[in-house]
Amino acid sequence: MINFNRRSATLGTLVLLGILLLAVLLISNLLLRGVRLDLTENNLYTLSDGTVEIIRGLDEPVTLYYFFSDRVSADIPQAQGLRTYATRVRELLEELVAKSGGKLHLRVVDPLPFSEEEDRATGFGLTPVPVGQAGDNLFFGLAGTNSTDGQAVIPFFQLDKENFLEYDLAKVIHELGQAKKPAIGLVTSLPMSGQFDPQARSIPQPWMVLSEAEQFFDVRKLEPATLASIAEDIGVLVLVHPKNLSDEALYGIDQFVLRGGRLMVFVDPLAELDNEGADPQNPTAAMFADKSSDLARLFNAWGVNYDKSKVVLDGRYAAQITVQPGRPAVRHLGILSLGEDALNKDEAITGVLSSINVSSAGSISLAEDSTLELVPLVQSSGESAQVDAERLKFLPDPSQLFNDFRPQSERFVLAGRLHGAFKTAFPDRSGENHLAESSQPGNVVIFADTDVLTDRLWVQVQNFLGQRLANAFANNGDLFINGIDILSGSSALIGIRGRATSNRPFTTVQALQRKAEERFRETEQQLQQELSDTERRLNELQTGRNESGALVLSAEQRAELERFRARQLEVRRELRDVRRQLNADIDSLGSWLKFINVWLLPVLLTLGVAAVMWWRRRRVAAAAAA
Repeated sequence: MINFNRRSATLGTLVLLGILLLAVLLISNLLLRGVRLDLTENNLYTLSDGTVEIIRGLDEPVTLYYFFSDRVSADIPQAQGLRTYATRVRELLEELVAKSGGKLHLRVVDPLPFSEEEDRATGFGLTPVPVGQAGDNLFFGLAGTNSTDGQAVIPFFQLDKENFLEYDLAKVIHELGQAKKPAIGLVTSLPMSGQFDPQARSIPQPWMVLSEAEQFFDVRKLEPATLASIAEDIGVLVLVHPKNLSDEALYGIDQFVLRGGRLMVFVDPLAELDNEGADPQNPTAAMFADKSSDLARLFNAWGVNYDKSKVVLDGRYAAQITVQPGRPAVRHLGILSLGEDALNKDEAITGVLSSINVSSAGSISLAEDSTLELVPLVQSSGESAQVDAERLKFLPDPSQLFNDFRPQSERFVLAGRLHGAFKTAFPDRSGENHLAESSQPGNVVIFADTDVLTDRLWVQVQNFLGQRLANAFANNGDLFINGIDILSGSSALIGIRGRATSNRPFTTVQALQRKAEERFRETEQQLQQELSDTERRLNELQTGRNESGALVLSAEQRAELERFRARQLEVRRELRDVRRQLNADIDSLGSWLKFINVWLLPVLLTLGVAAVMWWRRRRVAAAAAA
């Protein structure tokens, strides 16, 4: 009887524990839903301050309709990854609603086939994806509305854009919360809007930076002739590759800045997409055309030094490019892949960005007598130098740039912000509305490169079911939008955009490769120098030719030639050793990382747990002994 009661009590205890465990799991699932611990280095999955500012700054309620075909995707094995991501999207939306103070409302919709919900998803413009043998449509997108019939849509959430998720959601909310977009004036001589290309005889797509800007701002494309009288509601003027501007246009820009208008300028020593002079009947005309731009009169008045004939080469940030298919990639000193060390972390425009790509960029600096302050935004490394832009104009082999490349131990400013009281570049003019100096400190942002805005340097654009999908691999687009944001007085989205790029380069491996290439190049140059010296020595030692014209070599000449051949073999062996050492250093680094991750950390963790358990047992034993 006693054993039976004990078994009954034990069984009852186990049942109670099981019920208690189940209750704890159910309660925790309800109470802790959406709670996450973000251990990523850049807090990619933590709600940013900019997002919180946007949703709490809403003046009117916004309703978000989250469409996901839950039941349609349940029995499709290929959609399991999509279902996991759908949970992530829903959790983030619920977190946004919780932080909004009642200003955001979420409606979760499962649009079944042939239902009113499916018609509504289609009406919003969401992208249906046919799945299964029955051809049912799968929806996975978001639509938002406000009280004034405003509407914003994410047609389809892409798995490969999870790091962009918070930005995409905040962009929708920001767009719905704005009563009126800030007005931006754009003047450019480059085909940013997709103008007809006479060489390709086609109309390309608009540049992605312009498409992105038009989502946030009222972008007005202005002709240079209209700059003499810029509309008062334009708060930011953007000049991209300004060329041959008249004095009246320059005077309009000058007075715009002095009145408190914000200016962002992109000039370039060598703009790769400058089609000026393009003629299908004469292809060489475009090749020899001037592809540089400048604002010399305004720059001189502001004390800005900029030489449109010089480009910056950088040995540290030189990008790897493929010149010919099937050939190894080579480093291009004129195309720079700039990391965080090149970006000013104290400035809002660049502080949250991680990588910027530029091509044939110039540099700016301040004259000694300038009264303005130049705040660097993007800088080269100390392994850089300035050379003539013509060296990059006709360059079949980028490795030729390494010839005679001598770093000047100076960091050149590729982009900067001018701040202070601006003076007019037209002191001889007068009139009722003429300003000789700005009454308040102004801001002008200058980029010494226009190629930074081209798609090829920062984004891959694909067509997906009629939609242009952008996959950014650098922050060039963020830099452009951030600059306009800051100048227009809006900075809430900056912290979100900076998280768009999750590319994390192996900087240590890149440093090893760079050092090995430097050693390889030095040894190769030494070989070439020895070859030149030997040929000169042979010419000096040559005594003559025989009757048949054959070269007569003395014993001394033959010894000299044999010595060089031996040295040539030795140097080639050294080159191979350098390459082997590069691979050995990288392999050694990989072995250490494997050892640390696979063996050292688990052992340390096990020892730590054992030490804690031993310490607790000691405490229990000591308490029992007492």
